[in-house]
Amino acid sequence: MTSVLGRVYVVAGSLLAFFVLWAGIAARPWSSATATSDPRVAALDRREARVRLEAAAAQTAAAQRWATYRAKVAARAAATPPPVRIVTVPAITSTRTS
Repeated sequence: MTSVLGRVYVVAGSLLAFFVLWAGIAARPWSSATATSDPRVAALDRREARVRLEAAAAQTAAAQRWATYRAKVAARAAATPPPVRIVTVPAITSTRTS
């Protein structure tokens, strides 16, 4: 093959075939049936479900605590402040001679 354009097409086609094959192997379509029968995967699925439930419970508890905190802050802000006391103090003066 002496044509430069032919070589470019062959290289481009080879690269395209390489990346398509690479994507097909990376997807591992043959391992989907064996993954469900693996006890480790089943244990991971159970753990994921448990962690999701614990996370939901933690979110609920945090939301309740924040609601209580906001209610207390609102009640504290709505309360009337104590009256201001005005105190007169005699002036403190100090004179010294050296």
